Amino acid sequence: MTFSEFFALVKEKLSQADVSAIHEDVAFQFDITGQEAGTFYVELKGGKLSVEPYDYHDRDARITCSADTLMKIATGKLDPVAAFTLRKIKVDGKIEKALLLKQLMK
Repeated sequence: MTFSEFFALVKEKLSQADVSAIHEDVAFQFDITGQEAGTFYVELKGGKLSVEPYDYHDRDARITCSADTLMKIATGKLDPVAAFTLRKIKVDGKIEKALLLKQLMK
C-alpha cells in the first residue's frame, strides 16, 4: 500500500468521526513510518474536522507510528493509551491533547 492509499483510508475513517463532544481546538501531525511513510495532519477547529496530507507546524502534538498501528487504533483493535504504553506510538508535545485521539478514533 502506498502512502496515498493509506492516507485515503485514514481520511475516510476520520471523516466519520463524531467530534461533537470535543469542545476545544486541537491539531495533530502524524508521521507514519515504514512502507507507507508520510506525514499528514488532523485539525479540529471550531467544531470542524480537517485531515490533509501536509506538515502542520503549529500543532499540539506530533504522533509517530506505523501505518499498521494507526489502523489498529482507528478500527478499535488497539487502544491509543495502550499503544503509547507499549511504545507503538511516540508522542511529542501536549500529551493531554494527544489523548483526544481516543475520542476521534471511536
